[in-house]
Amino acid sequence: MPLNEHHQLTIIQDILTNHQLDCCGTTAECQQVERLIQSLLEKQVDENIKNTLLDVYNYCQHGQYTKDLNEHIHQNQENLSLWIDNINKYNNLT
Repeated sequence: MPLNEHHQLTIIQDILTNHQLDCCGTTAECQQVERLIQSLLEKQVDENIKNTLLDVYNYCQHGQYTKDLNEHIHQNQENLSLWIDNINKYNNLT
């Protein structure tokens, strides 16, 4: 059974929350978030969440190719808070 939009957003939110709280992550997590976002964008997600997803996608793109992923995560703490909040608000509306 494929994951619906709500479940995909929840997984993205969980991974971003872990990045924020632990200030560390893995390339595999970045790649997983990218795949989830690509899947959501193929389904024409709501405009209210699309920009957030594009920002998170760019964050993960940079994260998987950086020499120091943990520093990348540390530098994006404010963005992570914003993205997590946006996803949470959107998920609670749907």
